[in-house]
Amino acid sequence: MHILITGSRGQLGQALHTYFGPSHQVTLWSRPQHDIAHPATAHALAALAPDVVINAAAWTNVDGAEAAPDAAFAANTLGPKYLAEGCASCGAILVQISSNEVFAGEPDHFYREYEEVGPRTVYARSKAAGERAARQILDRLFIVRTAWLYGPGGSNFPSKIVAAADKHGGLRVVADEFGNPSYTPDVAAALDQLIHTGRYGVYHLVNEGHASRYVWAAELLRLCGRGHIPLTPIPSSDWPRPAMPPAHAVLVNQSAAALGIRLRPWQDGLAEYMQTFIH
Repeated sequence: MHILITGSRGQLGQALHTYFGPSHQVTLWSRPQHDIAHPATAHALAALAPDVVINAAAWTNVDGAEAAPDAAFAANTLGPKYLAEGCASCGAILVQISSNEVFAGEPDHFYREYEEVGPRTVYARSKAAGERAARQILDRLFIVRTAWLYGPGGSNFPSKIVAAADKHGGLRVVADEFGNPSYTPDVAAALDQLIHTGRYGVYHLVNEGHASRYVWAAELLRLCGRGHIPLTPIPSSDWPRPAMPPAHAVLVNQSAAALGIRLRPWQDGLAEYMQTFIH
């Protein structure tokens, strides 16, 4: 199987390359050589004619998107549109990676795959629009939402927390924002299973369970021998941002689980990451 991975330098892109590389023909696209927001993307993809395209490319600077909406919508909406056009031309399958932030994040709500989205930030609106753009063009499409991704080869919440703890000796972490900490190697393995089902549609691939930012931080510090470092829970109002994330955009894996595809508990994925990559 020939797989095209876009956004190959990102955390998920690297995990996908590591997972699929040994057993498949893999082509890697990343900026600046391949900018999926350019209309020529459709023709380049059709000429390449892969079997599967996994679009892990995205504008992920959530706060920066508020000041640069055109750039965010180019990457997160036009990019999926052009990839879908190319896939339609050559008969490829598209896996469009999306985000838990397409949901409003009402308190205590747990979001299943086919619920109405309610994006509130520029980033979230651009990701929701990317889902719609791909869906309008392509039938052979997996829309895969995930959340709070972290993994080897990038700057992420765990690495930032550990660095800040070592530097400051005490941390204040938001306790009223909830999500699904998701380990990129686990997401890559689940994507492989999903692609082989041939059951196109919308899926939530996240590690089982959910946590607040505070609980996540406490667990990762414990795992790397820094559990003694003072950790103070704070409300998100004490940490204002240009784009406030949804408070409780917790995803439920119902559709993939019905096909027998589940990711292990988030604590287990985090333990592997901390033991292997954080010291």
